[in-house]
Amino acid sequence: MERIASFCIDHLKLERGIYVSRKDYVGKEVLTSFDIRMKLPYREPVLGSPETHTIEHLAATWLRNNPEWKDKIIYWGPMGCMTGNYLILAGDYTSKDIVPLITELFEYIANFEGDIPGASALECGNFYNNNLLMAKYEAKKYLETLHHLTDKNLNYPE
Repeated sequence: MERIASFCIDHLKLERGIYVSRKDYVGKEVLTSFDIRMKLPYREPVLGSPETHTIEHLAATWLRNNPEWKDKIIYWGPMGCMTGNYLILAGDYTSKDIVPLITELFEYIANFEGDIPGASALECGNFYNNNLLMAKYEAKKYLETLHHLTDKNLNYPE
């Protein structure tokens, strides 16, 4: 089998950032998949499951309610390696195109107060697996990168 594109990225050089992971075509429509990389692979601890789950609930809810972007949101979810998340949008986008969206999203998460959306037995398969304090901590840490993005945070390493 051929090696998939995401396994061809040098993760030892990968920085926190926003990367175009791939573009897929469904008929004439383009789907852009983004690598929302929150952790430095092999250079710092990965995200924990509870905070990642909380980020997922907050991000999915906020994105699907965003007046400008809600009709373009296909998917938000965690990476199996727990170093970030994937965002899939309908349309042909670059990393720079979504910097304001992702920055606003993580500011929302960092400042969130109240009940986590969808955090009940009726709405979620494991609502006990949430940690709002750690989700806010990780969002604030990621914002440090988002507020100082350079090309190395927006383009995969060669």
